[in-house]
Amino acid sequence: MSSRYKIFSFFSGSGFLDLGFEKNGFDIEFVNEFSTSFINAYKYSREMMKLRKPNYGYNNTDINVYLADQVELLRGYISEEKKQGNIVGFIGGPPCPDFSVAGKNKGRNGDNGKLSLSYISVISEFKPDFFLFENVKGLWRTARHREFYEELKEILKKSGYVMTERLTNALEYGVPQDRDRILLFGIKRTLIDSDNIDDFPWDKYHKYSIEQVKAIKWPTRNPFIKDSVTECPNGIPKELTVQYWFNKNKVENHMNKDDFFIPRQGLIRMQTVEEGDDSKKSYKRLHRWRYSPTAAYGNNEVHLHPYKERRISVAEALAIQSLPKDFCLPKEMTLTDKFKTVGNGVPYVMSSGVAKTIYDYLEENLNE
Repeated sequence: MSSRYKIFSFFSGSGFLDLGFEKNGFDIEFVNEFSTSFINAYKYSREMMKLRKPNYGYNNTDINVYLADQVELLRGYISEEKKQGNIVGFIGGPPCPDFSVAGKNKGRNGDNGKLSLSYISVISEFKPDFFLFENVKGLWRTARHREFYEELKEILKKSGYVMTERLTNALEYGVPQDRDRILLFGIKRTLIDSDNIDDFPWDKYHKYSIEQVKAIKWPTRNPFIKDSVTECPNGIPKELTVQYWFNKNKVENHMNKDDFFIPRQGLIRMQTVEEGDDSKKSYKRLHRWRYSPTAAYGNNEVHLHPYKERRISVAEALAIQSLPKDFCLPKEMTLTDKFKTVGNGVPYVMSSGVAKTIYDYLEENLNE
């Protein structure tokens, strides 16, 4: 059944954030992603899951074209939705290495950092009814990046939006991953009966508090034993463990089960890392009965399987990102791109919780 809430997605990647919205009351009508590899994976995953195609297609281009020669094209799409009485929302998470402590940290002047301003400029230009901006915690917690972030919010405020924000951890939604993200939600002031949305129920679909999760006596390290079998310790919430998600997604039968890097060297080193030893920057071995420290699987962040002599597979990484088990990436996609798009994506269970929260808020608060 069609929804009156229409989503225009930017920096879509392979669509993890979008999937949360399209499964929870929204229609994805427009997709924009610069990477050809990622947008092809987006199309492929939707075909495999038998989901509808976006009405205005997959747009494989730089977002800045919508501030230049394709202004009227995008304006026309939005106007078409408005004529039908629909509510239009923009969602997106601009690439964030320039705000990440572990990344380039170039801030607003980095190539990726500039894209945050581009996204805010697109929102300001086309004035959707609501928007979601998602990014890394470095934009919130690093002083010079925070100054830039506040400037972005000021642009949005002057464009007629009231906003609410939260630094949210994926664990709060039941994702087996310790991952903080800034979430900034805004809605046109004219659409609600208030000059603020401080009552926005960010925690409505939370399953855990961070304090609660961190207070649990998680298993620390165990000797690495190849193909070993162990039971989940008492008092551990299973759904926050990587093994629970490996089982839930049937990773050993998943289409991407054999997609993992095979090191030319380092097997001996791999065998010496204890299960649960994630103390080093690289060669972290996940503990099966604990959550993952992150889901960034680039060249500098090697995550080892808890009880196999190898790195984790794409299927296992997708499970840690809490994707549905029928979500898969195309065989022809390079391994590097597969892990990059997984690491860039918003955990699906988290995106679903955020989408449901926004949906409920719109249903309860929009002026008729």
